[in-house]
Amino acid sequence: MTKKRVVTEFGMGTSLRREDYTEAAARAIRDALWHNSLNVAELFDFPKTAMIIDVEVGVQKPDAVDKQALLALFPYGQPAVEVVQGGLNVPKPDGSGVTVIANAALKVSFDMEPTHG
Repeated sequence: MTKKRVVTEFGMGTSLRREDYTEAAARAIRDALWHNSLNVAELFDFPKTAMIIDVEVGVQKPDAVDKQALLALFPYGQPAVEVVQGGLNVPKPDGSGVTVIANAALKVSFDMEPTHG
């Protein structure tokens, strides 16, 4: 079997007031998940548990993100989360902090036989 990517989804999330990097990342993941209703598991006649979900989230402070909280967002499949340097911190005009912006990419794959022909 070979891991084959079948879908890539993107999302953006923010923490406007609390500078909560985990919440911004969670919102980015939800944005990617809830904007789509894809039935790729059924399309290939796989159970939903067979979905391999590789998640990459970019924020300015990767160490401030609780990966376990992000993994808990997925109702099925085999999610793996990587948090990397990215996203954006936008300073507030009054200097009281920043608005945190996170970006997420979700890559859904399955182990399947390659097709030839």
